[in-house]
Amino acid sequence: MQWQTDWGLRARMALTILLLFGLYVVFVGVLTAYFENLLIPVVLLGSFSLVQYFFSDKLALRSMGASRVEASEYPGLHDRVGRLSQQADLPKPDVAVADSRTPNAFATGRSPDSAVVCVTTGLLDALDSEELEGVLAHELAHVKNRDVAVMTIASFLSTIAFLVVRFGWLFGGRNRNGAPVVVAIVVSLVVWVVSFLLIRALSRYREFAADSGAATITGQPSALASALATISGRMDRVPEEDLREQAEMNAFFIIPISTGIVGRLARTHPPTEKRIEQLRELEREMETVA
Repeated sequence: MQWQTDWGLRARMALTILLLFGLYVVFVGVLTAYFENLLIPVVLLGSFSLVQYFFSDKLALRSMGASRVEASEYPGLHDRVGRLSQQADLPKPDVAVADSRTPNAFATGRSPDSAVVCVTTGLLDALDSEELEGVLAHELAHVKNRDVAVMTIASFLSTIAFLVVRFGWLFGGRNRNGAPVVVAIVVSLVVWVVSFLLIRALSRYREFAADSGAATITGQPSALASALATISGRMDRVPEEDLREQAEMNAFFIIPISTGIVGRLARTHPPTEKRIEQLRELEREMETVA
């Protein structure tokens, strides 16, 4: 299959990004009006974001306790990633494995040339060959769409808003014109909440796009649909302590951890049922064309 563009999905992502941009323009204007020394925290946070951007692969792997593996250690996994990368017209990414009972996978890296695809041992145990290829293709679609870079950039000013809400009192009670700083804090709170919701929506749209990309790479949407159903069912059997340890990686996983308050508040993925429904529809479309 050729890599097809879902213009409806692209339009929703473009609208979300446009709303974020407009929100951030207003936010920067308010902060500029209220704080004389805004440049220093922005530069510091910008430096931190650059470090996160350039070292996202190492940070993500470390947080999961994962390590890169050689082809001699996991030959079948490397072969699948290499073949699927060719089908996706991508350079073969590094392969990593995390020793975890939680069946999941994620991709990280700022660009296709620095990408890493990571799977857990729980995922390798849970899926059959076709299902595993569907999941790997989904992660490669994230790499092709440069989703790590997009989400890092989209989250930059949202993080500034959060820090102003949390530490705005350090700037003093009033700005240089005598206006109460609490006004800027309230505006920052609104910006943070709205941007939080918009960024989560953008993340969910990009998951749909990665599902569609996986169907294009493998030509078998049903394989990923089956994998999602299998992983979702296995999640219910993973101990609570394992889920809590990995909750911070929700935005990266192929299926997020939805257990507990953290999972419900940080929903970065669409419901699994909707993703499976979209994949089944893609399967029907492919059968019709064939």
